[in-house]
Amino acid sequence: MASLSARVPLSLLVFYMTLALLLCSHVVTARYHHHGHHSRHNKKQHNKHNSHISYPPSISPEPSNPPADEGVYDVRSFGAVGDGIVDDTEAFKAAWDAACQVESAVIHVPVGYSFMIQSTIFTGPCQNDLVFQLEGTIMPPDGPESWPSNNSKRQWLVFYRVNELSLQGGGVIDGRGEEWWNLPCKPHKGPNGSTLPGPCDSPIAIRFFMSSNITVEGIRMKNSPQFNFRFDNCKNVHIESLHITAPVWSPNTDGIHIEQTSNVEIYDSLISNGDDCVSIGAGCYDVDIRNLTCGPGGHGISIGSLGNHNSRACVSNITVRDSVIKESDNGVRIKTWQGGFGAVSGISFLNIHMDNVRNPIIIDQFYCLSKDCSNRTSAVSVSDIEYSSIKGTYDIRSPPMHFACSDTIPCTNITLSDIELLPAQGDLVLDPFCWNAYGGVQETLTIPPIFCLLEGNPPAVYENNDLGYCS
Repeated sequence: MASLSARVPLSLLVFYMTLALLLCSHVVTARYHHHGHHSRHNKKQHNKHNSHISYPPSISPEPSNPPADEGVYDVRSFGAVGDGIVDDTEAFKAAWDAACQVESAVIHVPVGYSFMIQSTIFTGPCQNDLVFQLEGTIMPPDGPESWPSNNSKRQWLVFYRVNELSLQGGGVIDGRGEEWWNLPCKPHKGPNGSTLPGPCDSPIAIRFFMSSNITVEGIRMKNSPQFNFRFDNCKNVHIESLHITAPVWSPNTDGIHIEQTSNVEIYDSLISNGDDCVSIGAGCYDVDIRNLTCGPGGHGISIGSLGNHNSRACVSNITVRDSVIKESDNGVRIKTWQGGFGAVSGISFLNIHMDNVRNPIIIDQFYCLSKDCSNRTSAVSVSDIEYSSIKGTYDIRSPPMHFACSDTIPCTNITLSDIELLPAQGDLVLDPFCWNAYGGVQETLTIPPIFCLLEGNPPAVYENNDLGYCS
């Protein structure tokens, strides 16, 4: 029998041998690539477990169904139900943890659903340009009795150490605050505005803490248990097109409160509530407020209260302009406690319309929540305050202008121009109140006329160095 090499041409034998080698090489390569993909997957998971953000053990860090668009993290894909009853906290935390690690990610809260979330801290730092897109409704447990005993009753949702976050969309934050307002300790529950014993902690709805480059836009907030939005130790904050509502009797429902926060813009918003429309605390500077409608209800736009418990307070370069305050207890207010130190300076209130406001223009350096507060020799100094184009109507139960300054440290350089305040009902109040307040040159005659401001500068005995504490 002839050998195989004799029967098959040499060229064809070489072809078969080459094909066999290629097939072997393909199998080896395929196994290598499969092994390499598995290694990268393990490395990715390993990095996640080493992250500063921990995942809830019962929820996968990846959505069960991939999002429709790359970089969009729908909370339903992480197990959120959205029926207003089921606790969706863990799903929101998982969506946050996943999106936090991705550049330009979007956490999507879809319209048509109501998500109940327990008290939670969303922690950064995250990758840049994180968006929390709220189109549906989010809400806390319904009142103190439904609040888990191991959760803080002082805050609901906190964003901590986050940079470049946008909370935006046309959705609703429903604070479900009525049972909190009706705690026996609240002022309106006791006789003649008194309070009754019992627990009194109530949660701030949304708090940003130690964060920067924050945008809040388009959100509708209703019935917050306490403050609606609070910013502590933040910088570069832009707030626009908010709609905040709560009953006029709801206690401590400040619309927006800022503390130790700088470079803030608050624009084009409506706030109707039971306390300050906007409140500006110690350590705030470079704040621009424009085109707000405050009221009905509330206490207007306030700087303070400052200096409580003999504390230091510094506030400067604040502008409030082109706004409306209606049916409110106060219009534009500066309030400080006796005994504090520091300074409020460089404040401008420009082009503001008052509609039946009880105290349209007020500085109160004797702010006190009880009847037994004593005068002190130290005070937060108030200087360089400008009021221009403040017009509208006031409630005659109080004088339309009220400047009550410290006995020992007077207010200085108060200037008023183009002031036209008329009674909503009744006769014109012809005696605005001044105490130890020094004014600059009046550019125009005010209505009502104000002759009680002291001219020039205070005597040397009143000189203080509180501005030095704030430099």
